Amino acid sequence: MHPNSQRDLQFETRFFESILKRDRNYAQVVEILGGLYTQQGRVADGLKMDRRLVRLQPTNATAHYNLACSLALMKRRTDALRALSKAIELGYSDWGWMAKDKDLDSIREHAEYRRLLDEAKQQSRR
Repeated sequence: MHPNSQRDLQFETRFFESILKRDRNYAQVVEILGGLYTQQGRVADGLKMDRRLVRLQPTNATAHYNLACSLALMKRRTDALRALSKAIELGYSDWGWMAKDKDLDSIREHAEYRRLLDEAKQQSRR
C-alpha cells in the first residue's frame, strides 16, 4: 500500500473512532470502521465491529455478509458459513460479488459455500 494511502486510512480511522467514542451505537460509523480496520490488516478489530453492527442491526443482510467475510479471514469457517447463510436468509443476493470476494477464499471450496452461492443466485432472480 502506498504510504499516503496508509496515512489516509489511519486519519479516517482516527476520525471515525472519535465519532464512535461520542456515540457507541452509531451503526454507520461501526460499519465504516469495520471496513477500515480490515483494509489495514486489523482483521480482529474489523471482526469486533462487524459483530457489533450485527447486534445493532440484526436484520441487516449486508452486516451479516461482512461478518461472514471477517470470520472467513480469521479462518473460522463454520462461523463464516453460518453468518453467510444468515445474510442470504435476510435477503443478501449479490452472488456476483460473493463469487469473487477474496475475503471468502478460505470457505470457497466448501460444499456449503457452493450451496449458499446457488441460493443467492436463485434469490437474485426472484
